[in-house]
Amino acid sequence: MRRAGRRGRQAPEDGPMENGVGQEPGVPEPPPAEGTPAPQPPRARPRLVFRTQLAHGSPTGRIEGFTNVKELYGKIAEVFSISPTEILFCTLNTHKVDMQKLLGGQIGLEDFIFAHVRGETKEVEVTKTEDALGLTITDNGAGYAFIKRIKEGSIINRIQTVCVGDSIEAINDHTIVGCRHYEVARMLRELPRAQPFTLRLVQPKKAFDMIGQRTRSSSKCPPEGRASSGKETLRLRAQGLATLQEGPSALEEEAARRVDDLLESYMGIRDCELAATMVETAKRSPGSAALARSLDSVLGEFA
Repeated sequence: MRRAGRRGRQAPEDGPMENGVGQEPGVPEPPPAEGTPAPQPPRARPRLVFRTQLAHGSPTGRIEGFTNVKELYGKIAEVFSISPTEILFCTLNTHKVDMQKLLGGQIGLEDFIFAHVRGETKEVEVTKTEDALGLTITDNGAGYAFIKRIKEGSIINRIQTVCVGDSIEAINDHTIVGCRHYEVARMLRELPRAQPFTLRLVQPKKAFDMIGQRTRSSSKCPPEGRASSGKETLRLRAQGLATLQEGPSALEEEAARRVDDLLESYMGIRDCELAATMVETAKRSPGSAALARSLDSVLGEFA
């Protein structure tokens, strides 16, 4: 009788499991203590799968499981059997070199990702007759700085072979691959006037309908593919894991645009991820001293 009783207390193989431990069938869980809220079941993490193509033309691929831009490029490269270093930047929902649709720190869950890969290399000689060249520089977060805006009437605007979307590979044969956008902007500002220098540029590979395109981006910071308020987006962070969060409000987007305008005015760069992070930091800071310390930390992470 004792042996039969012991067997009866063993959980069957297909019985219910809790944290890997078998529960006795027919024994109810103890009710929560009076006044204690019942535990909520954990929210299931959705499987985030994004569609992607090469901007100059390719079949559609699917990617998932990335937490930052470098991993995103690695996933895209794996789908199309290319090297991640071939990818210059990505746009959302358009195959064109459109800086208004540039992939930044957030991706809407329904966004279609187009990867722009290396095309032809070209060299141009520039003479710096003014302090400013008229370039706005950004980078892809994975080692390539490229031209996001060309100011109308500027020195660079008069050189027809230089286009928005061109990656800056070298300045006077000094490679800048791996440099952040603010480092490249500083190098260009520090070049002496009246002395010619050479830029080695790599243009993105284009489909036939894009050949000859020379566009200028707006001076305003684009939404960077964020979904409208109330929709969830995948936030790619410079440090740490990607997070799923609600899209920014209209007020937050406007604040980020204005901060990004200030970055361009004073530093010659555009970085919507940095601008959005600075706005988030300001919201959390109780005072100006705390804000200054937090911004130092944020800028250190981006550096």
